[in-house]
Amino acid sequence: MRSPKIIAMCFCFMLLFMNTQCDDDEIQGSPCDQAVVIDQGFYESAETDDFTFQSAEIIDNCLAVVLSSSGCDGETWSMVLVDSGSVAESLPEQRFLKFVFSNNEECLAVITQERSFDISNLQVEGSNEIILNIDGFPESITYQY
Repeated sequence: MRSPKIIAMCFCFMLLFMNTQCDDDEIQGSPCDQAVVIDQGFYESAETDDFTFQSAEIIDNCLAVVLSSSGCDGETWSMVLVDSGSVAESLPEQRFLKFVFSNNEECLAVITQERSFDISNLQVEGSNEIILNIDGFPESITYQY
């Protein structure tokens, strides 16, 4: 008779402990699609297919870009945001980035997509803003954090 009581008691304790989990303990992922890559060698050797910037803006710690290129539907497009790893010592500091875009689609339609990149690891300690110079983008973007 002791066995069923022990099993029931263990089951009750297990339910009690499972009920103490808190949603606040969950690790929140980045709302951005992907992270920026900081790699000087990749930055210097990277080649990109043709695309056109439509717009770029910073929302929280995400750089959201809208771009267009020829293609079928854009599902196979690959895009990486690469930072040179260098920080220009100016006020505010500056970083240099480029997009590495790969498009193997051979359709003639013009497709527009929005992508976002987590740029929080571009922050410079001791500063609250940085200028982002993006290769091919007509103007610099100020990132305030």
